[in-house]
Formats: sequence, C-alpha cells, structure tokens
Amino acid sequence: MDLLQAYLPHREILSSAVLADVLDSLGCRTSALPGAIRPLNLQWKLFGRVATLSAVSVAAEPEKPYEIELACVDSLQAGDVLLATTNQDRSSALWGELLSTACRARGALGAVIDGLTRDAAKILAMDFPVFASGFSPLDSKGRLDGISFGQPIRIGACVARPGDLVFGDIDGIVVMPAELAEQALSKALEKVSGENQVRAELAKGRSAREVFAEYGIL
Repeated sequence: MDLLQAYLPHREILSSAVLADVLDSLGCRTSALPGAIRPLNLQWKLFGRVATLSAVSVAAEPEKPYEIELACVDSLQAGDVLLATTNQDRSSALWGELLSTACRARGALGAVIDGLTRDAAKILAMDFPVFASGFSPLDSKGRLDGISFGQPIRIGACVARPGDLVFGDIDGIVVMPAELAEQALSKALEKVSGENQVRAELAKGRSAREVFAEYGIL
C-alpha cells in the first residue's frame, strides 16, 4: 500500500491548518498556496498526489488549442490531484466541467487552479472537488495555452512537484513535499489527537495559558 492509500482513510480528521503547522515544524514554511484559491463547495476536502500543469497568456488562438492541457489530463492516474497555474493570468477560465469530467474518469481526485474556472454549477452538481481563484464565462482558447505538464510549478511562494501530496479544505491548500510527506502525515495525526485533548481542557474552563504550557498546542 502506498502512502496516499494508507492515509486516505484519515482524510476527514486531517486539516490544512494542522498539516501546515507540522510542515512549519519540519522547516517547510512555504507549504500553503495563496489564500485566494478557494473551494467551489466549502465542505469539500481534497487529498491526493500532485500532478502539474502550467499555462500562460497568449495573444492569438494557437494552431492546436488545448493540446498541452488535454495531454496533461490524459496522463492523470488514479489518486492524482491536478495543480495548474496560469502564471497570474486572470483573463479567462482555464478550467470547466468537461475537463473535470475527464479527470474524474481517469481516477483523479480533484483539481486546484491558480486561475479561473467556469461551469461552476455543473462542477458543484457532479461533486468533483475544484479549487480556483475565481470565475469567468470566457473560454481560454486564444487567451491561455498550456506550455508544460509534469514539471515543477510555483504557485505563490510554494513550489509543487509531481509526486508531492496535496491537501485542501475550507482554510486553504497545503503541498507536502514527497520527502516530508510520510513524516508530516504521521505527525499531523498525533497533533489532531493532541488538539482533541486541548479542546476538552479548554471547554472545562481551564486557563488557556495553563493548557498551552502543558500541551504546547494552540
């Protein structure tokens, strides 16, 4: 069983905040993607293996529109989460319902778009977790075009590489470098247990300073 499959059953008790704290403690202080990237449904949680796509703005329709994007989607494997950057372009929607449908059919677990999406109502109806920076009805054809996939990408201060793990929820999205993922997930489950104890102590009315001094968790 690989690392993702081992920890998927714990998805509901994990959180981006706990994972970010643990990664901070491991020296990885740029794990979070920009806060503007939000889930279309605030109840969604996202956990999977990073696959990457990079797109840039273009001034005219390319000879083969969508070529890189489609090749990227066709390369996805079960357990992947697509992380796509538009390199700050917000002119049109890189993402939509049909690409979400194709991703799901390949076993992908969601998509994170540092850019815009459309077809939001249909994506919500199909319950496929998509996180995006905003919405636009405009098609990307002639406005955005893919330049690479399967390569490291930078989103904000975070560099994401294929094979890293990614977790997202209402608070945001955290990327776990592959070399730290097992340690981070193990420590995150320990921290969840500790936070449960702290919560119970605080609910009794104990001093927050006393509880922090005892558990070192806040």
